[in-house]
Amino acid sequence: MDWHLLGLSFITVFLSELGDKSQLAAIALSGGSRSPRVVFFGAAAALLVASFLGVIVGEGTAHLLPAKVIKIIAAIGFAVMAIRLLLPKPETTEEVS
Repeated sequence: MDWHLLGLSFITVFLSELGDKSQLAAIALSGGSRSPRVVFFGAAAALLVASFLGVIVGEGTAHLLPAKVIKIIAAIGFAVMAIRLLLPKPETTEEVS
């Protein structure tokens, strides 16, 4: 087993999930629940399935594109999201009837 890759994957996902919407949803669900253990297992299962899908899609993409191209696409995607977060929202004009 590649322990370095395991540790790197754990640290990367752990840090990226801190303060994420999924963590806030788990906080909200467990705060209003009498079974925080059930909320934990549900949230853990959801993260497990989402991570599994990411690995499967990543593996499939790696067969089609070189790693450098995938990293460039990911970097551009994150940059676009960051720029969109920094830009002010356009005001919408809704008519109330």
